[in-house]
Formats: sequence, C-alpha cells, structure tokens
Amino acid sequence: MSTWANLGLQDSASPLMEQLIFFHDHALLILIMITILVGYLMFMLFFNKYVNRFLLHGQLIEMIWTILPAIILLFIAFPSLRLLYLLDEINEPSLTLKSIGHQWYWSYEYSDFNNIEFDSYMIPTNELSTDGFRLLDVDNRIVLPMNSQIRILVTAADVIHSWTIPALGVKVDGTPGRLNQTNFFINRPGLFYGQCSEICGANHSFMPIVIESVPTNYFIKWISN
Repeated sequence: MSTWANLGLQDSASPLMEQLIFFHDHALLILIMITILVGYLMFMLFFNKYVNRFLLHGQLIEMIWTILPAIILLFIAFPSLRLLYLLDEINEPSLTLKSIGHQWYWSYEYSDFNNIEFDSYMIPTNELSTDGFRLLDVDNRIVLPMNSQIRILVTAADVIHSWTIPALGVKVDGTPGRLNQTNFFINRPGLFYGQCSEICGANHSFMPIVIESVPTNYFIKWISN
C-alpha cells in the first residue's frame, strides 16, 4: 500500500502491474526528453539576438516539426496498444470471485465453493485495532491464493461503483444490470488495499477493499473452515 512521501506507484504484486509500471516509466522518459528539448529551445529564443525581417516560410523545419512528433507518438502508441491487449487477455481461471457493490459496502461470492458469500464493511475508527489502517481495513477480507489465475466478475446493486486494487493493476467498474469481467494473477503473499474509485456518492471512499494473498494450501484450509 502507499505510505507517507511515496510519490511513485505502489510495488507491483502482479505481472500486469509490472507492465503498467514499465509503460509509465517509458512514457515519462519520453516526456522528460520533450520537456528538456522544448525548454532549451525557448530559453535560446528568449536570449539570442537573431532577427530575420524577411523570413516568410521554411518548408524543411515545418516538415521536421510535423514528422518528428508523429514518430515520437508512435513510440508511445505501440507499447500502449500492446498493454491494452494484455490487460484484456482472459486466461483459464483457477477460481472465480464475484464482487457486488452496494451503498456503502461490498458483497463477495465464491461461486466455485458451494456459494460462499459474505459482506465486507469498513471498520469504524473507534473499533479499529492498533495495527489496523484507518479508512482502509475491513471486517471480512477477500482471501485468495497466490500464483493462481483469478477471474473477478463485478456488478453493482444500486449505483455505479468501481473495484480497484492499485498493487494488482485492476480497476473494474461495477454497473447495475451489467456484469464486467477481468482477471489477475497475484505473484506474492501479502495484504493489498484498494477503494471504490468511482464517484458513486458521498461515501464512496468509505467502502475499501482488502485482499489477503496466501499460499494455496492455506487458502484450501480457509475454504474448508
């Protein structure tokens, strides 16, 4: 999760988030290069004494400043399209989790295991334990196995919500009357926090999401109990 003075992205916990971070760094490097070049040109224009009273056109420079940005945009567009298709790729899932957004809590269903269902509410500040995170911890966490392909189906019972876990690179809108699907792969154990990131009403930031990633044998014990 994000901590104080953490200006960058969260550490990734899935291959998709790793690819998103790579693309972010790639695009940022291109932006820095453009900013330095434009800044240098502006600086030189302000402080030189070159004048040309009779300059009307310059086909060469106009061709350069049209073609060069188009080539630079291709270096952003191709990796972006690749990532878009990677995010949309559906693999054979090991298990399916169904998430239903309500005002102001989430409901979860493990439909592969005799329809295990529970609601997940934010823990109020006055009931929070000393090692809990304010506005982020919930009374019932989602327990999922690591190193497994997981499919999530997201919908909503009332208004539009958004199921978002930054460390996994997952953001799925939950729309009433519609079932949205995505998949992710958690490659390390831990607690991963998220929140509803849709402006679905006054308390949308008070319906957090907590995933507890555990080894497969621990997950089987949890399901059995």
